[in-house]
Amino acid sequence: MNHQNFVSFVREAYLTPENFIPLHEPRFVGKEKEYLNDAIDSTFVSSVGAYVNRFEEMMVEITGAKYAVATVNGTSALHIALLLAGVEPNDEVIAQPLTFVATANAISYAGANPVFVDVDKDSMGLSPDALEAFLKQHCKVENGVCRNNSTGKIIKACVPMHTFGFPLRIKRVAEICKEWKITLVEDAAESLGSYVGKIHTGTFGEIGIFSFNGNKVVTCGGGGAIVTDNEELAKKAKYLTTTAKVPHKWEYNHDMIGYNYRMPNLNAALACAQLEMLPNFLVRKRKLAESYTGFFKNQKIDFVTEREGTTANYWLNAIILQNRIERDRFLEFTNGEKVMTRPIWQLMSELTMFKHCQKGNLDNATWLADRVVNIPSSVILH
Repeated sequence: MNHQNFVSFVREAYLTPENFIPLHEPRFVGKEKEYLNDAIDSTFVSSVGAYVNRFEEMMVEITGAKYAVATVNGTSALHIALLLAGVEPNDEVIAQPLTFVATANAISYAGANPVFVDVDKDSMGLSPDALEAFLKQHCKVENGVCRNNSTGKIIKACVPMHTFGFPLRIKRVAEICKEWKITLVEDAAESLGSYVGKIHTGTFGEIGIFSFNGNKVVTCGGGGAIVTDNEELAKKAKYLTTTAKVPHKWEYNHDMIGYNYRMPNLNAALACAQLEMLPNFLVRKRKLAESYTGFFKNQKIDFVTEREGTTANYWLNAIILQNRIERDRFLEFTNGEKVMTRPIWQLMSELTMFKHCQKGNLDNATWLADRVVNIPSSVILH
């Protein structure tokens, strides 16, 4: 691929002939300032306020889940989701090695150990075939739980992640988890606006989570959400994220270890305005992806697209290069030209704090880690 042709294409697409082009920057073109001023004028700027409630209602409407609980970020949402799934210290949780570190960190927050299972090359998400093969080789179901024969520990949950907003084979993963008595906690942090058929990601498991970090499709600076169809779990999620305070007009009494994880009203005001723009943003991101598809087809480079039967939000566009050497040359040239690109994450199984964790065959994840590069994906407004 001619690297200069790529840089020129991106600069033309973003009408930015000289300045720095980021990977994904937020767009505030709706009622963000109006809602923020309204929240400030209300004096409810912390974790209680009308916009927090409205945000949760909007997430229910968008995802189709029965309940949504607002949190301060996606990591805290995943931490609480794992606790709701019954994950306890010394349990194990299956995850994919190709993910943002927050996935593995949240498992650690719950006192559990991640177990890494390979991904599919086309979705970059947890592979149901790899999951089933690992379970058949290492595990057995006894007394209603899945026990890892290699470690003697209980595998309590599985956390597949929809990489860059591309839906993985979540239906099959859900079936396998049900068969093996493992709770499915769906990490949809990157996939707001992504679907399998007509079903929104994050709603295939008992619990799903989303992120609204500054670089997501829509953002409130920092923010997250837990979604579920289980009323009891939703109530417990809200309770745990508000320091497990027993309701009372003036007394402070707490009967569990809780967490100060509730989304502040200021962030929720921003989130509500951004969610109103989500349909427009998704249309524009798809148009950008279509433009990239045409460009890279001519360059004979693999541009990652949604699988048949799925709808991706194209949060971060990605290409797959021939090898690590070509990847590194591309990264050096583009960033040197002030067009931001970045490699996919280093595998969790290679990070210092997770090297000791059990893992299956990770050939696909390793192959992708050497080749995948993210390219500018901000919503184009013109």
